[in-house]
Amino acid sequence: MSHLSEWLETRIENTKKAGLYRELRTMNMAPEPEMFIDGWKQIVFSSNNYLGLANDERLLGEANKALLDFGVGSSGSRLTTGNTEWHERLEEKIASFKQTESALLFSNGYLANVGVLSSLPEKGDVLLSDQLNHASIIDGCRLSKAKTIIYDHCDLSDLEVKLKETERYHRRFIVTDGVFSMDGTIAPLDKIISLAKRYHAYVIVDDAHATGVLGENGKGTSEYFGVSPDIVIGTLSKAVGTEGGFVAGSKALIDFLLNHARTFIFQTAIPPASCAASFAALEVMEHSKEKRNLLFSHVKKIQASLKQMGYNVKGEITPIIPVIIGDAEKAVKFAEGLQAKGIYASAIRPPTVAKGESRIRLTITTDHDSKEIDYLVEVFNLIGKELNLIK
Repeated sequence: MSHLSEWLETRIENTKKAGLYRELRTMNMAPEPEMFIDGWKQIVFSSNNYLGLANDERLLGEANKALLDFGVGSSGSRLTTGNTEWHERLEEKIASFKQTESALLFSNGYLANVGVLSSLPEKGDVLLSDQLNHASIIDGCRLSKAKTIIYDHCDLSDLEVKLKETERYHRRFIVTDGVFSMDGTIAPLDKIISLAKRYHAYVIVDDAHATGVLGENGKGTSEYFGVSPDIVIGTLSKAVGTEGGFVAGSKALIDFLLNHARTFIFQTAIPPASCAASFAALEVMEHSKEKRNLLFSHVKKIQASLKQMGYNVKGEITPIIPVIIGDAEKAVKFAEGLQAKGIYASAIRPPTVAKGESRIRLTITTDHDSKEIDYLVEVFNLIGKELNLIK
């Protein structure tokens, strides 16, 4: 038997040969459009800080106050010593923001998805999961006692076929991202809920990338389509700019999860200071549409410019703009070319996306200015021609 390290080194080498090797990059300052990454100044076009709140003075002020009052950590799970007034206030705020009866905080969105999907459906139930759902949904489905069936991405016809085919199951749950993190597409939640009602199914939506972005008041895909899914899952680490996850829904659902979701029961609670910052962020979102309007203006400009050049650009009106390169090695070269020009945007490769679908995943924030956006477009034109991706 070979030594463990030798075996792992062989596997790592195979990963490198496939063009799928990943390395950590070090950010040496607070989140800003321009940052020092591994010591090099870069314009960052890969941050999920969509509304620029992660370093907002209002959030920092509230977090500092709570930090002095409650300390740096929560000291335990919510069911032991980790529950504070800030956790409860934030849950009430989230429920109000998402227009549900109640809400429950988790340490992150990944744990929220896994907690719901592993505890709620029972043996004899079925989960109908979108083909491009996030890894946390996939893992939650794997841990569930229910059977999982995949339907084609945002394909309502295929979903209806599978709803008809699963009528023998006790309960049926349709689970979907609101905004898909790698493609920037928006789930047709109104039509999904219409199908669910017709076939007596429940709808679970992960609103991670929609919260703070979509809807008249940034309340997510539910507000965007004017509907009410049975369960809304989300994160505070994207547009909200902080950390943590949540589930919003009926009081009965939240009571059930508090007692049965292992990723809630056995997790250490997020620090009260993070809760205070999140509370402040939600208040900012509720009282200002300017940030979202500016964000959509940036997105439209970049999408139009890249498409005009001849790039295959996926996505809808969200801050996620995937530019399809195709080959994994070429996507890495493209990202390296961007970095050499002072732009940081990650190359996304398998297994995160399908083979042949490697891409540069751009994410836009309100903090980007017109000069930075013009420069991004200019560099994409230059590198695209160098790599024979565009004419």
